[in-house]
Amino acid sequence: MQRTPVNPWDWSLKLGYNQAEVIEGPSRQVICAGQTAVDGHGAPQHPGDMRAQIALALDNLETVLAGADMTLGNVIKLGVYATDVDAALKNFDLFGMRFGRFQVAPPMTLLGVTRLAIPGLMFEIEATAAD
Repeated sequence: MQRTPVNPWDWSLKLGYNQAEVIEGPSRQVICAGQTAVDGHGAPQHPGDMRAQIALALDNLETVLAGADMTLGNVIKLGVYATDVDAALKNFDLFGMRFGRFQVAPPMTLLGVTRLAIPGLMFEIEATAAD
């Protein structure tokens, strides 16, 4: 698979994502359900701690991708949902740390929501990956 960033403006690069990417030659695609800060039994973790919830949601996303023999380096699109957009953005350095090691900056959308499916959760991330 070959990825070619499309950035007519560079402001999104400072936030850690490309405006678009041309994806050529993928052989498999994985659509991941939204991942949140839950343990292996689905119990919410880290109430009131946005940073810890983002970190665990990213851990869970990596676990799901590993089950498909993929990594964060295979992610080609992200959808992010947060009950507090400002708090989420203050912790987006976690995205840089996680995705940066793979040298990818997938296009993403961040949406503010009033709540998520499970009370107490503040952050959810869904992904599309390809190889």
